[in-house]
Amino acid sequence: MKKMTKKVVSLGLVATMALSLAACNKSTGNEAGTTTAAQQQETTTKGNTTETTSTAETTTAAPQEYKLDKIKVVVNGTLTANEDNGQAEFEKQWEDAVGIDLEITQLDHSGYTDAVGRLFVSGDYPDVMIMSAEMFKQYATTGILWDMADAYENAEFQSRITLPAVNEMLKDSEGHLYGFAPTYGNGCVTYVKKAWLDAVGISADSIKTFDDYYNMLLAFHNGDPDGNGVNGDTYGVVAAGYMGSEAPWINYMPEFWQDAYPAIYQKDGVWIDGFNTDATKAAIERIAKGVEEGAIDPQSLTASTKIAREKWFSNDQTGSSGAFTYWAGSWYQTLTDNLIKNNVDSELVMLAPIAEVGAYLNREAPVWVIIDDGDGDDSREQAIFDAFIETMMDGDVVQTLWTYGAEDVHWSTHAEEFVLNAGTEKEKKYSYEEGKFHLKQSPNDPNSLWKKNALDPALVISPLTNGYVDISSLAAEGNKFFTSNCVDAPASPSSETYTEYSGDIYTAQLECITAVVNDGVSVDDAMATYVSTVGEIVDQILAELNAQ
Repeated sequence: MKKMTKKVVSLGLVATMALSLAACNKSTGNEAGTTTAAQQQETTTKGNTTETTSTAETTTAAPQEYKLDKIKVVVNGTLTANEDNGQAEFEKQWEDAVGIDLEITQLDHSGYTDAVGRLFVSGDYPDVMIMSAEMFKQYATTGILWDMADAYENAEFQSRITLPAVNEMLKDSEGHLYGFAPTYGNGCVTYVKKAWLDAVGISADSIKTFDDYYNMLLAFHNGDPDGNGVNGDTYGVVAAGYMGSEAPWINYMPEFWQDAYPAIYQKDGVWIDGFNTDATKAAIERIAKGVEEGAIDPQSLTASTKIAREKWFSNDQTGSSGAFTYWAGSWYQTLTDNLIKNNVDSELVMLAPIAEVGAYLNREAPVWVIIDDGDGDDSREQAIFDAFIETMMDGDVVQTLWTYGAEDVHWSTHAEEFVLNAGTEKEKKYSYEEGKFHLKQSPNDPNSLWKKNALDPALVISPLTNGYVDISSLAAEGNKFFTSNCVDAPASPSSETYTEYSGDIYTAQLECITAVVNDGVSVDDAMATYVSTVGEIVDQILAELNAQ
């Protein structure tokens, strides 16, 4: 087998990490309140005599409580309360509620998987972190994540869970649970600017097939949908990559991928390489044609989610696009708000899935994981679970922090009035009486209403019990639309070889797509290069998966 350059932490390295994690307490600032059972000694007093007895010889000694004084957490863009948007206040209020120091490291969302790999290699291990489903499946088999099955089963929030299947499905065949999902997954829908549709004389209801969709994109490119008097300076659709960087891979361009799923997945009970298929070849050719003809913004090749979003709702619509496939629910409101802020016509249409797509994909839920320090004693990890995950689902103060952010920063119950976009035709006034829960202006944008923090209240598995609910009509409409038009995405694979080489496989896939779309290489030749590069590795992964 060819030796590959890893883009994710290799299995050998992970094994080394698992052994070295016993030193994790020193790097996190946590002081152990217990030692291992083999090292503990219990001192008992009998009359005037003091005896020292090994804990291996006694069954009555009560375990000492672990003294946890800090939790280091690594997050991605899921935490909306970032450094310039009220994170300090969120962190302070969490610490006041829980009584433990919280140290947040927030990494770039688009490159999160690779950034975490580099963080682990550096030896700067967190206590807790968030992982996508794909990332979680890779690390779950390495021994680096703590099995929280018992902690989860005995959690106080169990009595309030309304969607138990979400975490039950995360357990492996032996009942181990290495991550906790506080919400179900959600997915993407295709949004289209209503003003652009009107400008080119197309009705959203008429978009039934790929040909309908593609002709709409061409009309956006060849016409003048932004009304600047110039034809051909706009695009049909922009995306954060022709293929996504994590499962479910195709969710940013579903119409072009259609029945293709360019990843290792299970079909009819057998694991296959969905990338090396005729369906994927056809999808790549559709993308290449779309880029060549201006239906697709070519910047989609390298655009991050942030770049794609900002280009789509930019106040200068030259070079922008009419369609954009992005997350459902609360993002319906967020995208609309950004169009309003940039003085762009804000009415959006959500396209029903075209016939060739059938349904949008509901991704596997992202999870929170706890790093196992490898000392054989669960007391530290249990303490982290109790302080971090248990409180995240407390139904009240801390869950409100994760759902809506910091009190009197992101939301409030005090009487107040404020105005968004004052002095413009989009001006909107808000007035609240004392005691009424409501969201406030975003800390970094006084003309935008805050929406949520890390937990989407519409997706959470255990609702708040304090009555704090503020979901906009657009967000509610978006959630209803998505759940009515989605199916679950294929499950991500989990095998030792996949964990070690998934980064190389993804790189080879991107090189194949780029060769066809940008360099004019035939799809058969590009696919042959993909097979010669990682084919042996993929075959080994499939053998491992199908032997399970």
